Amino acid sequence: MAKGNNQKLKIVYLMKILLERTDETHSITMPEILTALEAYGISAERKSIYSDIENLRLFGMDIIGEQQDRTYYYHVGNRHFELAELKLLVDFVQAAKFITAKKSNELIKKIEGFASRYEASQLQRQVYVSERIKTMKRRFV
Repeated sequence: MAKGNNQKLKIVYLMKILLERTDETHSITMPEILTALEAYGISAERKSIYSDIENLRLFGMDIIGEQQDRTYYYHVGNRHFELAELKLLVDFVQAAKFITAKKSNELIKKIEGFASRYEASQLQRQVYVSERIKTMKRRFV
């Protein structure tokens, strides 16, 4: 796919990069953003990214920029769900007897989509409930 075809998707890919790669403890620099966009076949200049970040803020994303020494770092602040809330959802899915193990794994993958890749790794946990066996059959409710 030619680079020009993806240019209109630049702001969408920027949002995806920020949501997947940043959180309150992990930030990204402008050169890292430009490199990540290149991986999607998008060439961009630093100034256009500043404008796109501002547009994402106007859209409602909580993008925080902080300067440390001579480098500026960006990360997503507030998300729809906090990490503790996502852990709680994962625990409920894993403990639910009426959900098959396969469906539990599918649901957990979806829940991980609400977190950065760093937080998502913390959601891979096993809940042990004594004398509770997951159902083997898929039931329709």
